[in-house]
Amino acid sequence: MKNIFFLIILCACTSMLSAQFVAKMVVDEEISGICDKNEVYALFESFKGQDEAKSQFTEDQIEQKLNTDVAFLKENVKYKDEGMIRLIINCNGEVVQCEMDNKTKSEILDEQIVAIFKALGPWTAGELDGKAVDSVLLFSFEIKKGVLELN
Repeated sequence: MKNIFFLIILCACTSMLSAQFVAKMVVDEEISGICDKNEVYALFESFKGQDEAKSQFTEDQIEQKLNTDVAFLKENVKYKDEGMIRLIINCNGEVVQCEMDNKTKSEILDEQIVAIFKALGPWTAGELDGKAVDSVLLFSFEIKKGVLELN
C-alpha cells in the first residue's frame, strides 16, 4: 500500500515538473495590430517549445546602432543613466507597441531610443509550441560615460 501511494505521489510530481512554464501579459488597453490581446506572452528561450521574437539584428548590432544613431549620447559623453524599453511584437512579426518601461532622466533620450527600436524590423514573431503568438520583449540598458550597454 505504501508503495502504491509513493508511486502516485511520484507520478503527480513528475507530471508537474514536465508542465511548461508560460508567462502571459495582461493587456488592459486596445493595441492596434495585435492578434489576440488575451494571448500575449513573455517567452523564454530556455524553456522547451518557446522561442522569443527576434530582430534581424543581433544584440551587439542593436547596441552599436543605439550608440551610433542616438544623438543625445554623442552630445552628452559623460552621461550616466539606466532604463528599460518594452516592445510588443504581434504574431506577424510587427512591432505594435514600443515604449519606455523604465524612463531615463531625459525625455529626449527616451524618444531617440524608442525611434531606434521601432526601426529595427522586420522581426520574427515569437512562437509557443510551434505557433506564432503575440509576445513582449524587454530590453534593459545602462549608460556610462555616454555609452549605452544592453543588459
